[in-house]
Amino acid sequence: RDPPAYLFGTIHVPYTRVWDFIPDNSKAAFHASSSVYFELDLTDPYTISGLASCQMLPHGENLQDVLPRELYRRLKRHLDYIKLMLPHWMTPDQRGKGLYADYLFNAIAGNWERKRPVWVMLMVNSLTETDIRSRGVPVLDLYLAQEAERMKKKTGAVERVEEQCHPLNGLNFSQV
Repeated sequence: RDPPAYLFGTIHVPYTRVWDFIPDNSKAAFHASSSVYFELDLTDPYTISGLASCQMLPHGENLQDVLPRELYRRLKRHLDYIKLMLPHWMTPDQRGKGLYADYLFNAIAGNWERKRPVWVMLMVNSLTETDIRSRGVPVLDLYLAQEAERMKKKTGAVERVEEQCHPLNGLNFSQV
């Protein structure tokens, strides 16, 4: 169409892992665009708080109440192990920027006992040495959103938090 519209699919990985492989014509299209719409608006505090509250179990419920006892124990042991290993996984650059292992653990796994199983599963999958070493670098989506704001582009989202959250929360325990 005129003017052209572009659809650019991103992946939720640190932008530094993929930025050098994005074709120049894609970068040029991004720079030339006056409006940029993302999956969600990750720069909006209401989006972030909506995502956080959507992940929580109903009031009064804890993960211990909904998981089989042995699975809960294994999960707790694993998270204790992660907390112990985190200081060893962090990079000197992360430490130099003032990131502390306890802060990082709480930022990622804080309040995990109140989260729905599907969100705990996604959280555990991101608690690897490789992922920890790239914490502090924005994922590609967030990097592009921050760049769009910096360049004074009109930004928006194509989905609402509920549209992302409810399908995941609708999965039953065996699916998770």
